[in-house]
Amino acid sequence: MPITHQSTVRAIAALLILACITQSVYTALYVAKLDVPRQLLWGTEGLLFPLLAALAGAAMVRTERLTLAFAAIAFAAVLNFLQVGIGLTLFFPFSDAAKADPALAPAAGAIVAFAFVIYNAAKLLLGFAALLVGLSRMAAGSKVLGGAAVLAGGIAMLANGATIAGGGDIFGKIPLAGGSGVLATLLLAVSLFAAAKDD
Repeated sequence: MPITHQSTVRAIAALLILACITQSVYTALYVAKLDVPRQLLWGTEGLLFPLLAALAGAAMVRTERLTLAFAAIAFAAVLNFLQVGIGLTLFFPFSDAAKADPALAPAAGAIVAFAFVIYNAAKLLLGFAALLVGLSRMAAGSKVLGGAAVLAGGIAMLANGATIAGGGDIFGKIPLAGGSGVLATLLLAVSLFAAAKDD
């Protein structure tokens, strides 16, 4: 059975929504100070991000108008997979080592900080993709959805770019970078479902 460009774009949108769900569940459990099933949530993301990279790469070479947007999604997926891989393989060993020897605490902190730089870079790219797809939706007559995606994407780009350039604690306890990135990703996914109809 041939895989159409439209079905590829819909699959990308579905995976983006799934990523929003896993990240929202993780954040909600963490904020509520409940037990977070990191292996389950991050493991799920570790499966979906390579698929997302492959699908976005395929869409990138087949699209007529959204080449740059799909390129941004593909590279964001690769970065997200690296970030999840670091979390799954390095966070716990370095945390345990730092508890056993406090002199290793800076190394453990550096691993976490490195993962967040990658996380913010991926969110910046997803914000860029949301902005581009939003502009395309506006040009196609969908002013409300397109405008919302452009706005959220622009904020995500600025917030995550500022976090990378200025340090991870630039916004203090306000989760502007991550929150705007998730919102931009959600609006990107909804916009892609609409774009699949006419690309």
